[in-house]
Amino acid sequence: MIDPVLAPDVAAAIRAGHPVVALESTIFSHLGLPSPANREALSRCLEAVERRGAVPAVTAVLDGVPRVGVSEDEHDRILGVARKAAERDLPVAMAQGWEFGATTVSAALALAAAAGISVFATGGIGGVHREVAATGDVSADLDAIASHPMVTVCAGAKAFLDLSRTLEYLETAGVPVLGWHHDDLPAFYTRSSGLRVPHRVESAGEVAAVLAARTRPERGVLLTVPIPADDEIDPTTIDSALAEALADAAAEGIRGAAVTPFVLARISAATGGDSVPANLALAENNAAVAAEVAVAISSAVR
Repeated sequence: MIDPVLAPDVAAAIRAGHPVVALESTIFSHLGLPSPANREALSRCLEAVERRGAVPAVTAVLDGVPRVGVSEDEHDRILGVARKAAERDLPVAMAQGWEFGATTVSAALALAAAAGISVFATGGIGGVHREVAATGDVSADLDAIASHPMVTVCAGAKAFLDLSRTLEYLETAGVPVLGWHHDDLPAFYTRSSGLRVPHRVESAGEVAAVLAARTRPERGVLLTVPIPADDEIDPTTIDSALAEALADAAAEGIRGAAVTPFVLARISAATGGDSVPANLALAENNAAVAAEVAVAISSAVR
């Protein structure tokens, strides 16, 4: 059982029953957004959470120590070079004393749940890959969302995945999938994937009530939040870039974890760099919604 070290402000908030929002660190590292956009993302996400009355808690492994919450003087460390750490990698990162393990969705959920946090915000989650029949490639994010008793707030799954099968997997796992003021499953840079979410919610209080009423105490809830309308990238541009990038990835034999950075780089090029501001906007928006949910959960418990 992992026992993460909590930052003083995070520990104090949890003891007092105040709202806390966990954040992954991959997006802020060199594995996520390019510099200086990653620094801007960190600043905007932290401010969005704090402005709505919650305490942000960035998760990471630093010098082999699992952390929930990092101090301001450690921000430069999580903006730098990292090794990606999924949930399966946490014990290895600890045993081998990794200098900086940047947490993915699954690792962030594991650390946050161990700390007693109920809400986690990220950009987009992983899911079922399009060639799953041949590769068996299903992101560990989905099992983590199903296995940790938290609300995960995201802008849907990454658009190059098999979104229909991803929804099917979540249904099989018993995860309530909610749409924030929206009927469709968002697809990261675009507000709609063309697929409907099972349930639409209109308030943070509804999300808190769903979490409280789940039939299995270990189950999580997925809250999908569309990118703000003004920041959405033209769906035709995204679809064209995706089709070309996926075809090239297949031709070059790129598979598994290597597909994500390859496709995202191609989308960035195809959109003339517009994907970076879009990514910043959706990450900030997700953090803000997550803070509202955390406040609602905290208020319901008191």
